[in-house]
Amino acid sequence: MATKTKTSFAEGQLKTIVERIERLEEEKKAIAADIKEVYAEAKGNGYDIKILRKVISLRKKEPEERMEEEALLDVYLAALGMVPGEAEEAA
Repeated sequence: MATKTKTSFAEGQLKTIVERIERLEEEKKAIAADIKEVYAEAKGNGYDIKILRKVISLRKKEPEERMEEEALLDVYLAALGMVPGEAEEAA
């Protein structure tokens, strides 16, 4: 009898967890649709969506992390000869 009670409890707990995840997945879909709508609005107002996404991505990072990424990007671009003004100096 005790085993059946434990099994019943575990099944109920599992069902609750699955239902919570399903509910959150639905909320996530709704939020994703809202975000898509805001991007469409921004595009309709003339904003570049690719750049807007980059700005949002950068705002999520700490200033130190952004600076480190920018420094590495500068190193890579320089190594590839892609630094603005560098091509003019070489010519």
